[in-house]
Amino acid sequence: MAALFNRLSKACLTSTKHNFKISTYARHMSNIPEDTVYGGPKPQNPDKRVTLTTLRAKHRKGEGITMVTAYDYPSAVHLDTAGIDIALVGDSASMVVHGYDTTLPITLEEMLVHCRSVARGAKRPLLVGDLAFGTYESSSQQAVDTAVRVLKEGGMDAIKLEGGAPSRISAAKHIVEAGIAVMGHVGLTPQAISVLGGFRPQGKNVLSAVKVVETALALQDAGCFSVVLECVPAPVAAAATAVLKIPTIGIGAGPFCSGQVLVYHDLLGMMQHPHHAKVTPKFCKQFALVGEVITKALSEYKQEVENRSFPGIMHSPYKINGAEVDGFMKELQKMGLDKAAAAVAEVAENFVGDKN
Repeated sequence: MAALFNRLSKACLTSTKHNFKISTYARHMSNIPEDTVYGGPKPQNPDKRVTLTTLRAKHRKGEGITMVTAYDYPSAVHLDTAGIDIALVGDSASMVVHGYDTTLPITLEEMLVHCRSVARGAKRPLLVGDLAFGTYESSSQQAVDTAVRVLKEGGMDAIKLEGGAPSRISAAKHIVEAGIAVMGHVGLTPQAISVLGGFRPQGKNVLSAVKVVETALALQDAGCFSVVLECVPAPVAAAATAVLKIPTIGIGAGPFCSGQVLVYHDLLGMMQHPHHAKVTPKFCKQFALVGEVITKALSEYKQEVENRSFPGIMHSPYKINGAEVDGFMKELQKMGLDKAAAAVAEVAENFVGDKN
């Protein structure tokens, strides 16, 4: 190995007239930049695709990082169009899509369906998939196996896992070592509600606040590229953000995080259904009232169908020319379907087109 390095060094030194430098070779031998290697079917141009390099640059410049959950093709397209940095396929789908009261029931197979749908719709954001409850807690090997499936079968760029117990830190480390980017998650961790006693904020006393910061640091040391801080007081989130070298993404954690995340249904105000209203968090700002628009549109559709005003001529675009109508009626009469032929004659005037 030493001989190989010496040969490379000599080659580099003799190539300085071509503007090659030994420091460049040494620095990139085992860490080739994203924009110089084959990156698969997804463009590596930062203007077209958000990568970890993109996020690090935004973090370094102090620019806010945006993350929103997505669960299907339409929501992914909306995030893509809006220029959101990270699309999180969250296990919150268990609640806002499947109607459960917690995130615990959703399975890995269900999560993979959501992941694939989002991957087809979001071409620009970094795609992060949650590891579902029960799919990574048993061992680090189980965690790695699940993470591999989320990337290979779900089309994700990275995974997110909850908690800061030693086993979770170890799982995060092993997943990173397997070559998979990991986002951590501390504070309120919904998968641990049986231990936490419900959806309760964390970090509200000295011991709990210190634990939030310590856990975030441990996840950073394990190799996580970012950490979600959920439902913790703003000063606690500020402390964690200040001490970490990786971005923090806040949700109910105040304004001092490196970025923010909200659930798609929450921020759009889709929570008009009683179940949705029940689970809408206090910290969420509704940037629209899409639920009211949807309900109004469905009610108008129902009314127009019932009073026979929809569909009218404008929404009945497919025509049949007069000669074909005449032939059609004759065939119906031959079949003894005089009532059907009469129905055609009655409506034909408004729905007959030319020969084209």
